[in-house]
Amino acid sequence: MERCPWCEGFALYRQYHDLEWGVPLYDDRSLFELLILEGAQAGLSWATILRKRENYRQAFDGFDPALIARYDDGKVAALLADPGIVRNRAKIAAAINNAKAYLAVTADGQSFSDFLWRFVDGAPLQNQWTSMAEVPARTARSDAMSKALGRVGFKFVGSTICYAMMQSAGLVNDHLTTCPRHEEVRQSRR
Repeated sequence: MERCPWCEGFALYRQYHDLEWGVPLYDDRSLFELLILEGAQAGLSWATILRKRENYRQAFDGFDPALIARYDDGKVAALLADPGIVRNRAKIAAAINNAKAYLAVTADGQSFSDFLWRFVDGAPLQNQWTSMAEVPARTARSDAMSKALGRVGFKFVGSTICYAMMQSAGLVNDHLTTCPRHEEVRQSRR
């Protein structure tokens, strides 16, 4: 059996595929981080973001939404000058905005995890793709997630970004059936 072909090319990509991608993720802060990183990836390759992920974690205070929501012009200027992240003003502004939206969503005690997992009825969808050509870039569920996130104030959360996050966070199992991780991820439990 062979890995999903998208992860070939460099060791960090394979490691991400083998250890993280598709594993059901329920931790609020980790899901918030992933959504911000997927938004940062828009128009770029995931490989670019994966190489910069540790820099992002440092630059964005471990993706603590309460801290990010308070970023001021000085912090934005520092982020725009940081070569370790994607220095895009709109994406940085979206991350700050999304931290505020995250805090609003969770203010009433609802977890961000529950907010996101409701789009798959709380359980990972087990797809049975045999080739990369079958894997969609978006679905009706990612469309619904995108609209719901937009309604509560999130930015850079289009359907394609949401579907990529769903794949990465294990809301859907999009490992090809020929990949050994397909069955391993399928058996993952909360």
